Amino acid sequence: MDKLIITGNGPVNGEVWASGAKNSALPILAATLLSEGPVTISNLPHLQDITTSLELLGRMGVEPVMGDNMTVQLDGSKVEHCHAPYELVKKMRASILVLGPLLAHFGSAEVSLPGGCAIGSRPVDLHIRGLEAMGAEISVENGYIRAKAPGGRLKGARIVFDVVTVTGTENLLMAATLADGRTVLENAAREPEVVDLAECLIAMGARIIGHGTDTIVIEGVERLHGCEYSVMPDRIETGTFLVAAAASRGKVRVTRTRADTLDAVLAKLEEAGATITTGDDWIELDMQGKRPKAVNIRTAPYPAFPTDMQAQFVALNAVAEGTGTVIETIFENRFMHVQELNRMGAHIALEGNTAVVTGTERLSGAPVMATDLRASASLVIAAIVADGETMVDRIYHIDRGYECIEEKLSGLGVIIRRSAG
Repeated sequence: MDKLIITGNGPVNGEVWASGAKNSALPILAATLLSEGPVTISNLPHLQDITTSLELLGRMGVEPVMGDNMTVQLDGSKVEHCHAPYELVKKMRASILVLGPLLAHFGSAEVSLPGGCAIGSRPVDLHIRGLEAMGAEISVENGYIRAKAPGGRLKGARIVFDVVTVTGTENLLMAATLADGRTVLENAAREPEVVDLAECLIAMGARIIGHGTDTIVIEGVERLHGCEYSVMPDRIETGTFLVAAAASRGKVRVTRTRADTLDAVLAKLEEAGATITTGDDWIELDMQGKRPKAVNIRTAPYPAFPTDMQAQFVALNAVAEGTGTVIETIFENRFMHVQELNRMGAHIALEGNTAVVTGTERLSGAPVMATDLRASASLVIAAIVADGETMVDRIYHIDRGYECIEEKLSGLGVIIRRSAG
């Protein structure tokens, strides 16, 4: 397995650009299964999860036509079979997002139960119950979800989610675009990536209102057509670069991004002592050489503080002045980075879903192991601010969510290299 070798050498400084958002790109790729013509998607990040998603669509008969600068054209009318096999789905939980579009467009689907990062229970029962409310007949057998729409079409329904679910909202939103009648999704996810998906569907001819609120209303249409759509910038990648600069007492300008998707994160960075300025497509953070102050974090669905930024702020608190409390409310197994950070000299005590982080002036380089995508990012941040050399193992996790991570960090002055496994 590849490893990253990082030598701590002072503040992160410079300018870096944000890639397209993986968490937008994956549902938008799935949405192309709904179209009756070519959909051209631009600003795709060059990531393993995107490659896996394109391979999955190719297995179904939708051959991607690659263009310049990570642009791809896909035509949902080319689907030959509605089967998503285990060997691909196990690599990426987001593969479950093909279930709704296949069922809505073709009347049937056979999708393996998903895999992905081991950060906690993310059951698909909310997806299944929602589709059943829309008239689908579903069974789970031999590790596969087998679904049929009687008469070939789903029916509009009122669906209230027990808990806020991003992928559940996205799956049912896509399914509802081709259902007969009106569908109302209540307690829906409000994340910017859900809004981005809805805007792409609207560009394809869908009739959707309320996206970005907790009630989304979809009027089903007979068919969707092709379109051209650009994926939004990755707010989590943006936030990771900002935290790396804050933890290292540096200064960074992130371009090709959107400040309006990061309100909760920017507020916490200002609380940590950062000076932040923003423009239409850029964010600049300057610590003015000062050590960050510890901040208290509680994760919750958007627009509150994102769970995908929790690990990065644990790393920041590890070198901050004072003690910070980090409470994780979304996933029950998302503190696996803590023991690795403690190996580097951090002082973090775990109490259930709470991490109490007492900052120390310096961390020490050590061999550490990445356990999931965002844990990987926290270890990279810790390595940047540590004395000596840190080897981060199992970085296939970070390659799932961060495009050209070593090239981008090198451009910010980080001493980093990849060691092939």
